[in-house]
Order: sequence, then C-alpha cells, then structure tokens
Amino acid sequence: MQTAGRAARNVSGEVIMYADQVTDSMKRMISETNRRRRIQFDYNEKHGITPETISKTREEILQATQFADSKPIEEERLILPDFFSELTTQDKISFLLQQMKQAADNLEFEQAAELRDQIKLLKAQAKKRRSRR
Repeated sequence: MQTAGRAARNVSGEVIMYADQVTDSMKRMISETNRRRRIQFDYNEKHGITPETISKTREEILQATQFADSKPIEEERLILPDFFSELTTQDKISFLLQQMKQAADNLEFEQAAELRDQIKLLKAQAKKRRSRR
C-alpha cells in the first residue's frame, strides 16, 4: 500500500504486482487506491488543479532526510492505557506488537510505524540494561 502510494505521487508512476493469484490484501489495496484516486481526481477537478510530479534537487532530498534521521524516537507520543506503566518490558513489547499488527490490519500505517519505533526503543533500552549487568 505504501509503495503504491509513493508511485501515485508521480504523474507517470505505475505499480506492477506479480502473483499467481490476486489475494484479499491485494484486492483491498487496489480498492483503497481506487477510492483515494477518485477523491483526489474530484478535488483536483473542483479546484482546477493539474497534477505534476515534484522535482527536488539532491541537496533538498538529503536535507529532508537529515532532518528526519535526527529526530529522536523519544519524541514519538503514543496514547497508552493506564496499566502500561506497570507491565514488564517484555510485556510492553508484546502489547505494542499486538497494537502494531492491529493498526497495520486497519491500514493505519503511520500509527503502526510509531508503535514499531516505540518497540525498537524498548528493545534498545532493555539491551542497554542487560549490558550494564
């Protein structure tokens, strides 16, 4: 879904899927892409917008990447249940994994990515504590 979304940002972008059969997840992705495409087309037509591909210089791309890479994971904010702070680190990771999978199943990829980053942070903290012993 995310790859198809990236391709859609390019005027001549295409997505080619290879498979022996069309799976349910492929059908959902195609349906969602078509739904979003209709909404975008209607919006563009209503506001007189002609889509065009954005061109960026190498320096602009590197600058944007540098900013994104410098953002510490700790800045991510998640809404967690009250009992979360009472869980062991392993239970927190398990809980977040479950939430991440549920978010991905619901096509909430930004939320899933935030949960993934929080899981990475917890694993890194646990590893750091183990190495100090």
